[in-house]
Amino acid sequence: MNTSTMLTKFESKSSRAKGIAFHPKRPWILVSLHSSTIQLWDYRMGTLIDRFEEHDGPVRGIDFHKTQPLFVSGGDDYKIKVWSYQTRRCLFTLNGHLDYVRTVFFHHELPWIISSSDDQTIRIWNWQNRSLICTMTGHNHYTMCAQFHPKEDLVVSASLDQSVRVWDISGLRKKHSAPTSMTFEDQIARQAQNQADMFGNTDAVVKFVLEGHDRGVNWVSFHPTLPLIVSAGDDRLVKLWRMSETKAWEVDTCRGHFQNASAALFHPHQDLILSVGEDKTIRVWDLNKRSSVQSFKRENDRFWVIAAHPEINLFAAGHDNGVMVFKLERERPASALHQNQLFYITKEKHVRSYDFTKNVESPSMLSLKKLGPAGVPPRSMSYNPAERSILVTSPGDNGIYELINLPRDASGAVEPSNTMRGQGNAAVFVARNRFAVFNSSTSQIDIKDLSNSTTKTIKPPHGTSDMVFGGTGCLLLIAPTMVYLYDIQQKKQLAELAVTGVKYVVWSTDGLHAALLSKHNVTVVDKSLKQVSTLHETIRIKSACWDDAGVLLYSTLNHIKYTLMNGDNGIVRTLEQTVYLVRVKGRSVYCLDRAAKPKVLTIDPTEYRFKLALVKRHYDEMLNIIKNSSLVGQSIISYLQKKGYPEIALQFVQDPQTRFELAVECGNLDVAVEMAKQLDRPQLWQRLTNEALAHGNHQVVEMTYQKLRSFDKLSFLYLATGDQEKLQRMAKIADHRGDMISRYQNSLYLGDVQNRIEMFKELDQYPLAYLTAKANGLDDQCQEILEACGMAEDQVKLPNAGAPSAPPKAIAPTFKANWPTRATGASSFEKAMLAEGDETAAPDANGYGEDDLLAEEPERNGHLEEAEDDDAAAGWDMGDDVAAETEEDFVNVESTEAGPGSSEADLWTRNSPLAADHAAGGSFDTAMNLLSRQIGAVNFQPLEERFMEIYQATRTFLPGNSGMPPLVNYVRRTLTETDSRKVLPLIPRDLESVQSGELTAGKNAMKANKLEDGVVAFKKVLHLLMVNAVSSQAQAQEAQAAIKLAAQYVLAMSIELERRKSTGKETDISSFSDDIKKRSLELSAYFTVPAMEPQHQTLALFSAMNFANKNKQLGSALGFANALIERGTNAKFKETARKIKAVCERSPNDALDIEFDTFGEFDICGASYTPIYAGETSFACPFDGIKYQTRYKGTVCRVCEVCAIGAPSSGLRLTI
Repeated sequence: MNTSTMLTKFESKSSRAKGIAFHPKRPWILVSLHSSTIQLWDYRMGTLIDRFEEHDGPVRGIDFHKTQPLFVSGGDDYKIKVWSYQTRRCLFTLNGHLDYVRTVFFHHELPWIISSSDDQTIRIWNWQNRSLICTMTGHNHYTMCAQFHPKEDLVVSASLDQSVRVWDISGLRKKHSAPTSMTFEDQIARQAQNQADMFGNTDAVVKFVLEGHDRGVNWVSFHPTLPLIVSAGDDRLVKLWRMSETKAWEVDTCRGHFQNASAALFHPHQDLILSVGEDKTIRVWDLNKRSSVQSFKRENDRFWVIAAHPEINLFAAGHDNGVMVFKLERERPASALHQNQLFYITKEKHVRSYDFTKNVESPSMLSLKKLGPAGVPPRSMSYNPAERSILVTSPGDNGIYELINLPRDASGAVEPSNTMRGQGNAAVFVARNRFAVFNSSTSQIDIKDLSNSTTKTIKPPHGTSDMVFGGTGCLLLIAPTMVYLYDIQQKKQLAELAVTGVKYVVWSTDGLHAALLSKHNVTVVDKSLKQVSTLHETIRIKSACWDDAGVLLYSTLNHIKYTLMNGDNGIVRTLEQTVYLVRVKGRSVYCLDRAAKPKVLTIDPTEYRFKLALVKRHYDEMLNIIKNSSLVGQSIISYLQKKGYPEIALQFVQDPQTRFELAVECGNLDVAVEMAKQLDRPQLWQRLTNEALAHGNHQVVEMTYQKLRSFDKLSFLYLATGDQEKLQRMAKIADHRGDMISRYQNSLYLGDVQNRIEMFKELDQYPLAYLTAKANGLDDQCQEILEACGMAEDQVKLPNAGAPSAPPKAIAPTFKANWPTRATGASSFEKAMLAEGDETAAPDANGYGEDDLLAEEPERNGHLEEAEDDDAAAGWDMGDDVAAETEEDFVNVESTEAGPGSSEADLWTRNSPLAADHAAGGSFDTAMNLLSRQIGAVNFQPLEERFMEIYQATRTFLPGNSGMPPLVNYVRRTLTETDSRKVLPLIPRDLESVQSGELTAGKNAMKANKLEDGVVAFKKVLHLLMVNAVSSQAQAQEAQAAIKLAAQYVLAMSIELERRKSTGKETDISSFSDDIKKRSLELSAYFTVPAMEPQHQTLALFSAMNFANKNKQLGSALGFANALIERGTNAKFKETARKIKAVCERSPNDALDIEFDTFGEFDICGASYTPIYAGETSFACPFDGIKYQTRYKGTVCRVCEVCAIGAPSSGLRLTI
């Protein structure tokens, strides 16, 4: 027997573990504790998923259901509880036992639970109808364990009455099976059986009583396939029993424990028995020889229970201070790769090869049964192609190696003839006739020839624990915290690199790079041991291999991933079971599974090949990938944006909004215009205008001005480009629209004096008409004006007027082509796209010529009297002859059309149920009434500024003559609407501006720790969105989401500000009173509860973790550290969290008990900042959804400062 270190995969610290259960599929383990808690752990990630705490006293029995999301527990409170791990609560309790419940197990197929108890009975329950179906009596002391047989209708039980009993429950199955398919004979038999029950027979009868233990028996277990039973007792013995149909007998005894044996079970897949005891050992026994083959001893902890995973090679043992999950042996097959052949050693210790070109596995070449102890697989293999020989190492017998020549033909598992053997922990070929052997006991490396004679001895650096091939003539020596590159010939160290815990090294096919694999890290180095990149994984890294292109693929327990030389990485595919990668070729990954069987997995290398082509600037390859693959997704788009390639990201995007953003970013106006047309939002047209102006593309600018109805800007654009024809059309359009300001502006640009004079006459501005005519020398016109006014020329006094100036003209008319700009040059990628040979010529001006613009809306033009006027204004909206002002941007409605005594503002209040529109109309009372009905608003003081802002923004005032009131013009958002019932005002500060302004400012304040500024910004968001209007239901939902988010930020920041008010900026609060300390710690914890964005949640968790840690709240700090590791977004914070977690796990206790449950579901009251647990009565703000304790009902919400808590409401309306 050897006492060795087991391969521990996970370890938890807690009170004494009394029961353990593996989930059959997920990487979960249930641990029931002496402290009454049940823990659910993810042993792969090492994180606590949940805790269940309804038992009163120790919980001794626990089991997962094989297929349903259920588990069962039994404890010292005499209760059996069935739980759902999906809903995280107890579904029901089975009462009936009269003393402690020791074990509980589900039946493998029937809806049954078996329990054993100190009341000396074994009971079987139906968990579907929640009834007791059988009570088995016969033991005359505590029954410590009872289990169903994995296949047959048998039960085995162990008791402190020193006996093991096997029970036949076939009668119970018949009695409780469905009667639909029963024959007449079966029905008669059932009736007879029911009759027999009246005479004392039971459904479960004792088949065998096994006696042999001298003291009480603690555990008993069936073999999964053979008719064997193993038991463990207080007589320190582990006994093996065999049974047939008619009898059962003791086979042998395993002696070795020197204290009570607590539990024992059979290995699910090998001929081994595992047992644990109060002597602090786990022992492994050979089932056939009944001899101990391995033992593992803990320093201070007695073992109480052991469990085996039903599918994979994992075991768990519970002890005084928690639980450990472990393996008995390495499952990584030893293998070596040479060109197109893989040599590997199977579970049976046979050497085989696999041909990658033919995808064929060879028969066994050799048998290595004699290498190392039985059941200890070889650790590594090195292949020498020149001699066709292999070096194999085994960890058995303190490390041995064997040099073996492979036969030319695979003729079966023959014993090797001429082998050479020696002591060594690692052995590797370094030349065609030399190999190196590292011996850790002597701390030296021997260079040997093929006759196994030492030719050279090297003293490695202190602390060296392993050795691998390091390139031609070199070795890589691995120490716990360092890796050394050692030159064998020169006997000197060439380089060193600080890397912790390297386990394996994988060289690229060209030998220029290597990957150093640790448990959770991959470090890529070049052949000189210079670090190229590094990455961290939370799940264990199992293997790696290099693609021919220089991409490293590596496998974790459940994924195949990739990493480039620059550190960019991602997922290639998920894995159903763990594999060990050996080769990547195209879309195929060759690997070995844990049963040492070769497998070929299909992958999609498109993503990493695309990223590699991007890094290497192979644009042709990138273009080919884009055209021939479906490489889409937010990750690739954000990756390309981050790397500065928006023009490439554009090729992947379908969403119009994202395409528009990317097109603007990379200056692709064609796509930007196309997407803007699809979305048709004023903000997008405005952005496109600015971008097109920057590009000098005035033809796109012309179109966007037309979309935005910016008539004044259009006129100036035509003046600047020298397009006199369109400038004249603008003058006609202004005339038909009745827009005098625009008409005057256009006549100035055109130098049309006559038009200006006519316009002044129409407006009864005869003095201005006379001045204009006189200044331009039009004496006939002057005379007419004087006659119309009944005045003589000598009655008019004029200032000195200079000579009339001609209107400015474009020096070089540019309206036929876009303005020339300095060529920026197409990117290499765009050149590659152009080189694809698209035959169609690109249209001028980004595809928007004059015809496009002038034929925009031919159907909606007004009908003019003259045909040439019709043609001259083709494509422009002239308005309607009856109501010429309906298409205006600014519409004067102080006219008879609106009806006597009414204005457009009155129409707004009649047309809309939105508070914002009523505020715009000046009807503040109805606006407040609407808010009161919709969201229970009662305090309107914070909204006064918003009401006035909207009111002022919807009106413009044109000064009239002296002593006359100004002309009022109303600003609409429904510019094209002709129906007076649908006319609505423009509401300032739309959703997009709030999101980019105050919402972003609030988030930046959170990031900069300026919480007072953040509260102000987020409350401003709430007030702006409370009185607003949006154009679609989608935008309304977006606004509601922004309201909820802003409210959560206000709550979170207010909680933290409250904490700082009581303790200032002090992080060490030991000098304060216990009440202040307790409240400060609670507020720090509550800061993490509101639903902020992940990066800000990370800040809250980090703050709470540090605050708890500095004030000795190690239990709370551990909870925050776990949450930060799981959900955090900052790598530095997560690293700090891991350090704090390691410290806290030693003693996860709080110095002060605070009201904060890491695993409970609760909200924080917005007034008292105390928890409101699920199921508690509470009231919420109808607007922002923040919850409050019942005593605050009817008071004003502390977050929005407007609404009454718990007030009846119909919900905020933002769209019509």
